[in-house]
Order: sequence, then structure tokens, then C-alpha cells
Amino acid sequence: MEKRDSFLGLNKRDLNLPETTYVRDIETRVFQGIVAQCLSKIEGIGLIGGGLIDNLLGIESERLKGIFVEQDEKKHSVLIRVELNILYGVSIPEKAEEIQNKVAEEVSAFSGLHVAMVHVVFKSLITNKALLTAPEEEKTEYSQRF
Repeated sequence: MEKRDSFLGLNKRDLNLPETTYVRDIETRVFQGIVAQCLSKIEGIGLIGGGLIDNLLGIESERLKGIFVEQDEKKHSVLIRVELNILYGVSIPEKAEEIQNKVAEEVSAFSGLHVAMVHVVFKSLITNKALLTAPEEEKTEYSQRF
């Protein structure tokens, strides 16, 4: 009881208590999932290595290899690089801008972090002929997207 009574006459500002540190870590796979979800809503593109279904269901595969995330803890920001395939006939500059805006918006909204950069790399061109020779699973996936 004596200890409590000794604080009664003091102002809270006079007490020298250590500051509380709040830490929030977000793993790269979370950012990759956010980006994959965002990209699945954009028509005319596809991730390298196949479709998004396995990624969205959380199945471990190399299909997220086209999404790279680097976090800068000091600046509370992220840098994102996305490697994609693009459908023939789609304007590359317009599609790049659409992707960059949507990815930056969603990652910022969901993570609370600033997106310092969204680097879009178009690796391959998807043509109608490629759709005809693609495996059945990819044909279904691409036809649903385009």
C-alpha cells in the first residue's frame, strides 16, 4: 500500500516509464498473396509459370516466383516487382499503369505501408495460338480471364 500512496501526489508526466514499442511484421508471402489477388482482377495479363488458382488457394508452388517484395523497415515501405505475361493486342503502357495503380492501392490499404515502387516486367506475349496449344487446365484458366 505504501508504494501506491507514494504515486498519488505525482503528475503522470513526472513518472519516467519506458515507452511501449509496437511491432508488426508482414511476411513476403502475405504481400505476394495480396498482389496475386489484385492481379487476378485485371484482364489481359497472367502470372509467369501458370495461373493464379493454386496461389489463391495457398497451394505451395513456384507460381508466385514472378512476384518479388522487398521491405524497407526504416521507411515503413515496400518495393514490389511483378513479372507478367500480357495478351497480344493490349496496350502495354496503359496496362502497366493500371497494374501499378491497383497494386499500390491494395497493398497500401491492406498493409498500412507505403508502396515506394511497383516495377512491372512483361516477360512474354500471350497469343490466341498459345491458348490453343496450352494444356487444358491453362486453357480453362486463360479463357476465364480473357
